[in-house]
Amino acid sequence: MTVTPTNGSDHPTPSVDRVKAGAFVEQLKASYQSTMLTMMIDLGHRSGALAAMRGAGPINAVALAASSGQSVRHLQEWLSAMAVAGVVDFDADSQTFTLPEEHAMWLTGAVATNLAPMAGMLMGLAQRTDDVVAAFDQGTGVPYERYRPHFTHAMDEIGRAKYDEMLVSMYLPKSSGLPERLRSGIDVADFGCGTGHCLNLMAEAFPESRFTGYDISVDALHLAEFEAKTMGLSNVSFVTADVATLANDPRFDVAFAFDAIHDQADPAGVLSIIRSSLRPGGELFMVDIKASSYLADNLKDPMNLMLYGISVMHCMEVSLAVGGAGLGTAWGTQLATSMLHDAGFDEVTVHDIERDPSNCIYVCR
Repeated sequence: MTVTPTNGSDHPTPSVDRVKAGAFVEQLKASYQSTMLTMMIDLGHRSGALAAMRGAGPINAVALAASSGQSVRHLQEWLSAMAVAGVVDFDADSQTFTLPEEHAMWLTGAVATNLAPMAGMLMGLAQRTDDVVAAFDQGTGVPYERYRPHFTHAMDEIGRAKYDEMLVSMYLPKSSGLPERLRSGIDVADFGCGTGHCLNLMAEAFPESRFTGYDISVDALHLAEFEAKTMGLSNVSFVTADVATLANDPRFDVAFAFDAIHDQADPAGVLSIIRSSLRPGGELFMVDIKASSYLADNLKDPMNLMLYGISVMHCMEVSLAVGGAGLGTAWGTQLATSMLHDAGFDEVTVHDIERDPSNCIYVCR
């Protein structure tokens, strides 16, 4: 049914489809409920309450507090919220809560399937809302420094288990012959290495190769160096540098970039520098977001709201803050491939990742 309401003036408001309006308000309610659930998952993850519930069977707040050392009153209220959300099961007779294994497998453990760290990343981005509102008004961006160190740690936690499980065994073989070259001993760089975990994993797996990581974040590189020392690695080093200003020095056989290019102020310039850093026969192994460069294609998957939202709250902002291109998270495979060709890579092959559908791999030679 379509009606034509008034808005208190002499001019009627546009006609409204009540069914469509009703469906949208329900969508909004569900969205706000999901936002609150994100907060509750973050609390449960960071406090350890979710981990303490896994395998504990039916448990009440008192027993959970005894095992976790936390406040009974806070746990009771948190458990109630999680029960309403359907994350934990509540038994009214025994007044106990259970975290089903079918839910626990997605919310606990140092494994790639643990999605709870994503809640922490989103909560951290929410803290920058005032900055992003100001950027809307001023047409600027939000400097990367405003996101540190929280975003650095959140991204490290999100990616760590995934790369532990899949980098050497699933990612690297996408480039034919790359694992063999790494085993024989080559020079490798990671541009925008962050906390350096991927580089440290490869340095451990391929002791004959030599690895250098570059990043602008001093606090991230401190974590990278500490981990390398803890792992007893002598074939990896880290350099504090803006990758856009590195010299055109062809001294690497393979370059890596893990979810780093689309954040750059000058992504085209960085890709050209990476190309210039490679010796003849060298390659770039780039992992980045899997999306289309065309909005119409991305409308097909509601999960792409995450891509555009994270772009608005972070990826686009940190680039625009320094007068950059502001490519955004969903720059897409079409634009990425075109830019890689423009940077001088004659051969660009895009690979899907079976257990990581949010990303794809570009092998560029």
